[in-house]
Amino acid sequence: MKRIDVALIGAGRMGQVHGLNAARHPGLRLKYVVDPREEIARAAAAKFGARTATLDQALADPELQGVLVCSSTDQHLAHALAAVRAGKAVFCEKPIDLDLKKVREAEPHFAGARFLLGFNRRFDPHFRALKRRLDARELGRIESLHLVNHDPAAPPPGFIPTSGGLFKDFTIHDLDMARWLLGEEPVQVFASASCLVDPEIGRLGDVDTARTVLKTASGRLCVISNTRRSGCGYDQRIEAFCSGGMLAAGNAHRDTLHTLTETGATAAPIHPDFGSRYREAYRNQLHHFADVLHGAEVPQVGYADGIAALALAEACEESMRHGKIVTL
Repeated sequence: MKRIDVALIGAGRMGQVHGLNAARHPGLRLKYVVDPREEIARAAAAKFGARTATLDQALADPELQGVLVCSSTDQHLAHALAAVRAGKAVFCEKPIDLDLKKVREAEPHFAGARFLLGFNRRFDPHFRALKRRLDARELGRIESLHLVNHDPAAPPPGFIPTSGGLFKDFTIHDLDMARWLLGEEPVQVFASASCLVDPEIGRLGDVDTARTVLKTASGRLCVISNTRRSGCGYDQRIEAFCSGGMLAAGNAHRDTLHTLTETGATAAPIHPDFGSRYREAYRNQLHHFADVLHGAEVPQVGYADGIAALALAEACEESMRHGKIVTL
């Protein structure tokens, strides 16, 4: 397989995940690491067998065909736009931006671009199996959905001011999953939230626990449960209620070992964090981007999906603030 050159923009937490997967992929060559923090850029480049460069230097390389945008959230849109204008295919971490107006205004620039948005849960093998069975209507028509997305522990307070808030940073994954699994756009949103985990999160103007109800035009319902602290690990579950029964994707455990004695049964704990739980999803996502670069596939998650999820996240915030149903 021919190896196609790509650049990594941003060598932070998500850059480490995607950079490693790109460096290991037989169809990709991670050529550049772009990060304004020189020490971090050099360390990542040495780790991935790449070289450091500025954004302009990387985008000016005619051999470079793809860019992985893993920079800070407030830079996603600017970096993705620069890459698209340079004729590169783009993988961009979610969200595209925190400002819905800016994202909508920039949409024409992405028309026809090879743009893949980083909603990794669509690439999780358990959730993809559930989606296939829903689409095949094995248990009839889907009527309602229950999504559980609970973090193991609250993030450090320093993360909160730049995160975009619970709905844009965290719930946005569930909003995308709801659209994908229901196969229909939500038209009504009601969200209620509290600060129950860490008072410092509340002091900084955010919430850490929320329940959201979505309703589609046909009446299908989705309930989303979010918290920044589960007490049991990274709790990730889906229940889909259909006319002929229920399909459920339960928590993935760190191993399949069970112990049974006369005092009871025990099992391995569930995964402790997102990196462990969604390791395969991240690999599958990068593999899909490689297929896009090789011309074998078109992006399965695009710019319009980013707009839709962000619009729902803003509707959640409005509903929470005003205590009312928001109609989209």
